[in-house]
Amino acid sequence: MKLVTYTDGGHEAVGLVEADGTTVLDLGPVVGNRTLVEVVEDWAALAPAIAAAADLRRIEGPRLLAPFPRPRRDLFAVGKNYREHVAEFGRSGYDTPQRSEDLPEKPIVFSKATTAVTGPHDDVEAHPGITSELDYEAELAVIIGRGGRGISREQALEHVWGYTIVNDVTARDVQRDHKQWLLGKSLDTHAPMGPWAVSADEVGDVTALVVSSTVNGEPRQKAPVADLIFDVPELIRVISAGITLLPGDVIATGTPAGVGIGFDPPRFLEPGDVVECSITGLGSLRNTIR
Repeated sequence: MKLVTYTDGGHEAVGLVEADGTTVLDLGPVVGNRTLVEVVEDWAALAPAIAAAADLRRIEGPRLLAPFPRPRRDLFAVGKNYREHVAEFGRSGYDTPQRSEDLPEKPIVFSKATTAVTGPHDDVEAHPGITSELDYEAELAVIIGRGGRGISREQALEHVWGYTIVNDVTARDVQRDHKQWLLGKSLDTHAPMGPWAVSADEVGDVTALVVSSTVNGEPRQKAPVADLIFDVPELIRVISAGITLLPGDVIATGTPAGVGIGFDPPRFLEPGDVVECSITGLGSLRNTIR
């Protein structure tokens, strides 16, 4: 299933996207006033009712929000998780303490603040005066359905509810100057998410998905999820080793090569630029820099 969070006349609700990818049906009669996080948490009970629902009201002109407009806690994110991106990042001079194209031995996990989350078609703030080196990163994001700690690789996918897209927008100069990634990754509106939350059973083999991005229509990134250095089960194993994952947690898995710092000279985003991030079967984010 493809689920969304949307507003209709100022009312925020959860909807079901039909097969055409554009029609949104009101799930209120089935899920009540639950948020999408609560729907994911109660999925075992709700899924059969959603599948059997009939005569749901069609929403005319809904405004799609991020699937989780206010996540229950910061997003987990992973740096340097595609081989070619490791190389371009190392060559860029933004790596610390020194240039390095060596592959990481373990996942590089950081967080993005909940207040960075914005909708799939909302504007992204340029934040002049804070950054002049704004970059894009198209990423597959994993949605946790069943929480837990100490999850094994073998059981990891049993804890996945589904998937969505995140653009891990990054202020490269802030990232570099502060010698850590939280501030450079967490400016307001710098985590466009959506457009849908797609259940794992609809996705099937996640490694077959292809992640891509364009800037003003120009292709920039394209790589299969199969190219991840640390795959989805490994990321869940590592993060959950000592941290209890919760239903609705989001893990952004890393970005392929082709980001702005990978060019010589770098090609940073400017106001008016339109960034589109797409993944097979998961839709597209389309955001304008303002």
